[in-house]
Amino acid sequence: MTRMSVRHAVLGLLHQRARHGYELHAALTSLGGGELWDVKAAQIYATLDRLAESGLVREQPGTQSGGPQRRPFELTDEGLVELRSWFSMPVKNAYQRDEFFLKLMLAITSAVEEPYAVLRTQRASLYRDLHELMGQRQDASARAALAHQLQLEQAVLHVEADLRWLERIEARLDDMSKQTTVDPAPKPRGRPRKPPQSPDGE
Repeated sequence: MTRMSVRHAVLGLLHQRARHGYELHAALTSLGGGELWDVKAAQIYATLDRLAESGLVREQPGTQSGGPQRRPFELTDEGLVELRSWFSMPVKNAYQRDEFFLKLMLAITSAVEEPYAVLRTQRASLYRDLHELMGQRQDASARAALAHQLQLEQAVLHVEADLRWLERIEARLDDMSKQTTVDPAPKPRGRPRKPPQSPDGE
């Protein structure tokens, strides 16, 4: 999970009821099926401290502190506004900011690495991911909640789509290699020159 999604997941769980850090970590792990979201307990505690500094959560009044891991927190009115704002926004995926595609284009234009080798490396990694996800899905079918099974299914479909995309790239790689890159024209430095004035000042 990203830092932002952990932040809002904590707000959402505190909207249900007040919780301390240990309970939040356990609830978040359960919510994600356990294996898919690698969120450390220390990340939860750090997130709680940042949210408290921002006024989005606060320590629940009237409770005995059991140490930093047992401090119960609750959502503030400002935190509820932030949570509702997050729910109202769609999740954007960086489809056109793909690190692999950038790596491939640089391999084509710089000749540091052979582009087909970059493709093979990426394909092998995707097949390993697919094999691991298929195993998790098979294991989850008998014991996990439906939400976890659907999340695994989403991950499998994404990997399969990436593999099909690599096939399309490989089929057109020679054509891509023939295309030349055009560097932008250098911009002139310094201040632009003023046009010469006529003798009469016009």
